[in-house]
Amino acid sequence: MSGIRRIEVLLEDRTPHKWIVPLTEDCFNGFVTKGNNVISKVFGEGSLFSPMLFGKFFDPSDAFPLWDFEADVLLSNLRVHGFNQVDWVQNDRDFVLKSELPGVGEDCVQVCVEKGKILEISGQYRKHQNGDPKARDWKSSHWWEHGFVRKIELPENADWKKTEVTVKNDLVLEIKIPMKSFAGSPTHSGGDSE
Repeated sequence: MSGIRRIEVLLEDRTPHKWIVPLTEDCFNGFVTKGNNVISKVFGEGSLFSPMLFGKFFDPSDAFPLWDFEADVLLSNLRVHGFNQVDWVQNDRDFVLKSELPGVGEDCVQVCVEKGKILEISGQYRKHQNGDPKARDWKSSHWWEHGFVRKIELPENADWKKTEVTVKNDLVLEIKIPMKSFAGSPTHSGGDSE
């Protein structure tokens, strides 16, 4: 049974002090060695949320200029070994990112655009029990122990207010960001510019 569900895109996340604790390579290596199946899926090879997605360690809570690179080139090693769970393209109308969700379910995923410049995809794979006050602030501490994030720099011509996010079959996240139309542009006619 095929199912497509929309996810609301937050245009402002009111979580104070989020992602202030960086994920370092040493910390990550120690964390994943103690990990379990869920941690392996969330941060494993080929996952959008893996610090090793781009071939070397890169903290996913730091913004990455994804659309400055071609997926075929940046992910070539993953594709050769069959670990590709992510793809992105740019056509003459949209920026599109597709990614498998790491087995945590669509209800755990939140998409936010920060100040029109950064696309943030995050979610929790471990919920706190017994009313733990840290449950509200999981993004401001050792976030990788509770959830995941990937921050992506938006291109200047992204019409971020019209970002659409869907989840297909509770498995594939698709983010579509239209390009701004510029008056007088040879590829676009009319439209608003921001």
